[in-house]
Amino acid sequence: MVLAILGLFLAALVFAPQLWVKQVMRKHHREVPDMPGTGGELAQHLIQRFALTGIGVEETDEGRDHFDPQAQIVRLGPSNFHGRSVTAVAVAAHEVGHAIQFHRRESIFELRSKYMPMAARLNKMGIALMWSVPVAALVLRSPIAIGTVIGLSVLLQLAGAMAYLIVLPEEWDASFNKALPILVEGEYLDDSQIRSARQVLKAAALTYFAGALASVVNIGRWLMVLRR
Repeated sequence: MVLAILGLFLAALVFAPQLWVKQVMRKHHREVPDMPGTGGELAQHLIQRFALTGIGVEETDEGRDHFDPQAQIVRLGPSNFHGRSVTAVAVAAHEVGHAIQFHRRESIFELRSKYMPMAARLNKMGIALMWSVPVAALVLRSPIAIGTVIGLSVLLQLAGAMAYLIVLPEEWDASFNKALPILVEGEYLDDSQIRSARQVLKAAALTYFAGALASVVNIGRWLMVLRR
């Protein structure tokens, strides 16, 4: 019973932020006929305005809007690239915010490149250790040794999750120090749309936070499986 309650709590913990992000994006994705341009056109305009030499914009089917520093490309999904909505415009401005960080060589932009690969490695190592528990149980035949393996796996996965949280300042900066000041100027959105844009920018910034929670829930799922 306790494990079932814990499982429900963990599921709510991870799915609530993810559902909120998706709901915010959908809510403000309604087309605005008099919007000056699409998300893709705004991204291109901002790249020219801020003289981000060498950086381009393209449509992507990869499923996630992002700025690729290696290719130096702002990539937007079809609905944001072609869309004339508050979501399309705000997401485009957020991703250009990352391009501005990169072009200005701001130290905060290094958070993602420094810690995301480490987060992925730690998570994979933790999962690999968890998969090895049945073999360890057969070989070691020691509850203490098996517990040590499980504990190390949990610590590695938690460390991976915390590494995702380290990226939050970079995302927050792209949304509220870069994108929002641009949007409140009034050239791209009117005053009645700014509140909606703030919500979209917050959702964009918290995407990695939801990813970190997903990693924590994954740990709980592994522990529940091993108790069976």
